[in-house]
Amino acid sequence: MTATLDEPLGFASAQVHAGTDVDTAFGARVTPVYLTAGFVFDDFEQARDRFAGVDEGYTYSRSGNPTTAAVERRLAVLEGATSAPDAEAIVVGSGQAALAVAFLGILQAGDHVVSAASIYEGTRGLLRENLGRLGIEVDFVRNANDPDAWRRAIRPTTKALFGEPIPNPKNDLLDLETVAAVAREAGIPFIVDNTLATPYLLRPFEFGADIVVHSASKFLAGHGSALGGVVVDAGRFDWSARPDAFPHLNTPQRALGGRSYVEAYGRSAYAAYTRQVVASRFGPTLSPLNAFLLQQGLETLSLRVAQHSRNALAVAAWLQVQPEVASVDYSGLASSPHHELAGKYLPDGQGSVFSFTLRGGEPAARAFYDALRLFSRMTHLGDVRSLALHPASTTHTLLTEDERLANGIGPGLLRLSIGIEDADDLIRDLARALDAVRALTELPLAG
Repeated sequence: MTATLDEPLGFASAQVHAGTDVDTAFGARVTPVYLTAGFVFDDFEQARDRFAGVDEGYTYSRSGNPTTAAVERRLAVLEGATSAPDAEAIVVGSGQAALAVAFLGILQAGDHVVSAASIYEGTRGLLRENLGRLGIEVDFVRNANDPDAWRRAIRPTTKALFGEPIPNPKNDLLDLETVAAVAREAGIPFIVDNTLATPYLLRPFEFGADIVVHSASKFLAGHGSALGGVVVDAGRFDWSARPDAFPHLNTPQRALGGRSYVEAYGRSAYAAYTRQVVASRFGPTLSPLNAFLLQQGLETLSLRVAQHSRNALAVAAWLQVQPEVASVDYSGLASSPHHELAGKYLPDGQGSVFSFTLRGGEPAARAFYDALRLFSRMTHLGDVRSLALHPASTTHTLLTEDERLANGIGPGLLRLSIGIEDADDLIRDLARALDAVRALTELPLAG
């Protein structure tokens, strides 16, 4: 019995059923964990056919595994929905691996990337340092919602545009349709890191993105117990329109019998190349056990993210009226300069990760941070538990002070990832932390 039905499924149904079959051997309803490095061949001919791609069975878990394949199919459905029915997902070992694989499926030495400036600091380091060592250049657009700023940054060697719909940690939303339109004009794929929004709140393919990546370690898995990443190709970009720009997809390949990836796979050429040549050869393989945990997390994604978002709005609204708080960066607040974009792209909730700034600078941030009890002090996000971090002294510590300030990371800024606990309990914990700030700064009590 297959769980993939003929009629289209709503999101909540798809997150439970899409892409899985009942195990034919024993009738297990949940996809088993296939903890095996390799797979036995029936005979000489089957082994040859599998390596030739004639038989679609499995050979080695670095190249494919039934547990990881099931979660790939589900993720493709959740991100693709009706806007990208040919979407294909590739799961890998972490979110950073997903970004590296996504870029290396397109870029080569001499190429250029244009990225929004407001992005996760680990991604900035990957673009500037790791890809830079390979001869790939990057420029960052500070006013990321200005289409002309993107156009000015594009060169003849530019091969990808990149951004985050909900940037980490500043929550300064990206206008996806604006950037996608520029990408289409230039014949360049638009890559989007959708980790903080998840496909429940936002499906970037519906707004013109070509490739979506996630750190699946975050909201998709949801419980802080497993690492994983995913690259999802919409299967819509025409890689043949500029063959000189993407030669690896348009030149004959011995492995394909003299055909190019475009000839063999059409608009799925990128997904095929990225899976077969980049992910398989570099080897950032997702463990089948982590794939299993990811699939379990996906089954409750909408329930969790809805609660995350409700709690985040309640916490952000409470923080913005506290006298010790200078500003709150959350697009769900009417006071946010990005509130209008939130209405367009995130009508079902604005996510749970945002930052706020205390007036007392680093001493206030230190007192606040150390006084937290319910919030976990750790570098992670998207967990069912609420988490807190001081970016200036942790994730952004390698930047100079001027660079941090240019990116809006002041000494009093704290990042929160709001979990699914009771909002009243979270606010009580934050109030206790603000008491510690008041004791430090001798500010009068509110009210």
